Amino acid sequence: MNAAQLINQTSGIVEYYTPPEIIAATRECMGNIDLDPASSIEANKRVDANVYFTEVMDGLSMKWFGNVWLNHPFGRKLNGLWIKKLVGEYEAGNIIQSCNITFAATSEQWFQPLLKRPQCFLCPRTNYLLPNGDVLPGVTKGSVVTYFGQNHERFAKAFKHLGTLKIAL
Repeated sequence: MNAAQLINQTSGIVEYYTPPEIIAATRECMGNIDLDPASSIEANKRVDANVYFTEVMDGLSMKWFGNVWLNHPFGRKLNGLWIKKLVGEYEAGNIIQSCNITFAATSEQWFQPLLKRPQCFLCPRTNYLLPNGDVLPGVTKGSVVTYFGQNHERFAKAFKHLGTLKIAL
């Protein structure tokens, strides 16, 4: 199996952080980040959410609220769980807005609900950060930021310099 086929595999390493320009665009879009439900102390130093849930707290079992940033631990079993939780919390009215980053796995079942929302397909490929701040080069798949909320124009304005936009109708 080559590295490009590992998009849905779990490496066991989940501490990959979002580059600062994506977090900055998220803040420009939403104004602030109330909650990061899949985080850590180190990750939140970069995201600076008002509240964050760690692995021990189990963000999947908690109620989400406000403006949510989500960079969940990617993996075959985890992707569907986190996206289902995100969609459910938004549809329940608990989330006002959300930006989440995933691999652009457009053919995967878990990705299908995201395709109905505004998205920015990031270009070039997103090289995530390691806890020490180093860039992890060699990402084999493209990433996408998906927006849940009513401010489609703000999302487009904030993210247009980071890739190709798709605004759902």
